[in-house]
Amino acid sequence: MKNEATADPLRVLIVDDSRHFLDAAREVLQGEGLTVVGCASASAGALQLTHELKPDVVLVDVDLGEESGFDLAEHFATTARVRVVMISVYSEAELADLLVASPAAGFVAKSELSATAIRKVLGRATRCRDS
Repeated sequence: MKNEATADPLRVLIVDDSRHFLDAAREVLQGEGLTVVGCASASAGALQLTHELKPDVVLVDVDLGEESGFDLAEHFATTARVRVVMISVYSEAELADLLVASPAAGFVAKSELSATAIRKVLGRATRCRDS
């Protein structure tokens, strides 16, 4: 397994209906060494960009305005076969039942969004799958 310092940058697509959050998240994650390959504000754009850009992971906001991020995560699990990390302003405890039922690899609160948090979630998901 590659060590995090020498690993290829993780390629990330961010899906959120807030342009302000998309811009801030892109800046933070790129500043921490991840490659943000794209951003989308709705499911249709996210699906198209995932097909075109083939990210390693898609960060999906739980609440996409009129759409559900959980529905998008389900779609990714059945069609795109891409790892999904759910994000939200809500806490993990508030979303626990929905997260357990979701195919997402895990969850990161928006207030704690970082490259380290994403890698940690993906590492846990990989260990669970390998067990």
